[in-house]
Amino acid sequence: MWFKNARVYRLSAPLSTDLAVWETALAEFKFSPLTAQELVRSGFSFPLHQSIKQYCHALDALLFFAVKRQEKILPAAVINEEMQPRLDALEQEKGRPLSRKEKQALKEELQLSLLPRAFSRSSLTQGYYDAKNQWLVINTSSASKAEDILALLRKALGSLPALPWLDNHKLNTNLQLWLQNKALPQGFELGNDAELKAPDEEGAKVKFSNHLLSADDVQSHLQDKLVTSISLQRNDSLSLLITDDGALKRLKFHDLLTGQNDELGWEDLPARLDADLLLMAQALNQTLLSISQQLAAE
Repeated sequence: MWFKNARVYRLSAPLSTDLAVWETALAEFKFSPLTAQELVRSGFSFPLHQSIKQYCHALDALLFFAVKRQEKILPAAVINEEMQPRLDALEQEKGRPLSRKEKQALKEELQLSLLPRAFSRSSLTQGYYDAKNQWLVINTSSASKAEDILALLRKALGSLPALPWLDNHKLNTNLQLWLQNKALPQGFELGNDAELKAPDEEGAKVKFSNHLLSADDVQSHLQDKLVTSISLQRNDSLSLLITDDGALKRLKFHDLLTGQNDELGWEDLPARLDADLLLMAQALNQTLLSISQQLAAE
């Protein structure tokens, strides 16, 4: 369960750390499969493994959870192919072209009729509440997916005073400095990827991959563009790409870290998962602290 991305939120008031409270609350909104006429459904599932029947798992000051989302797949090409004959027949029957509103109603009716025949796709998104640092970390790069999970947590827990973990203005200022290899978070060095965008209406973009970011051809763009993403690396643990809205993408934990528990094997699944989760959360939390402390110092 090594996270690949992270959307982080800080809490203005602490949540309960009572595992029984969380288990009961999440179980009330547990996942159940889609019905024939539903397009999408989400609910809480088991964060560790399907064989470990816990909706919430406690580890030190961390509470892990997971949300399962299931949606029907209706490709636009299939809908259009089914719709055209019906559209032609209706226009012939009425003796005129259908209005936009009528076409939309026909499309929605067609989608409902196709839902029982559609394939479904499922995804599982894990997250954890850190009671020590008072933040929520969700394993996704998508802001909308993270907001959906927050909404479900809020419904289950009754209250969730969550805000973005970083001040966007300070972050934008620091991204400019980091590209100049200045004021980097403690323990981090500059990576090799960056993207910049002009703040005007045209919004010209430039992207560098596997590039020496200290090179003049990169640095010259700081004169008229803002940094929208930049890669950082911490030699002893991980590398990442941070974007100007605070998302952490392309998280890659180093082999020296992920291999530390290999001697445990997988015979005792819960013990191995706990050991890996703890390593992952510690490395990620150190990263979050380094970045947030650097911005707070500005």
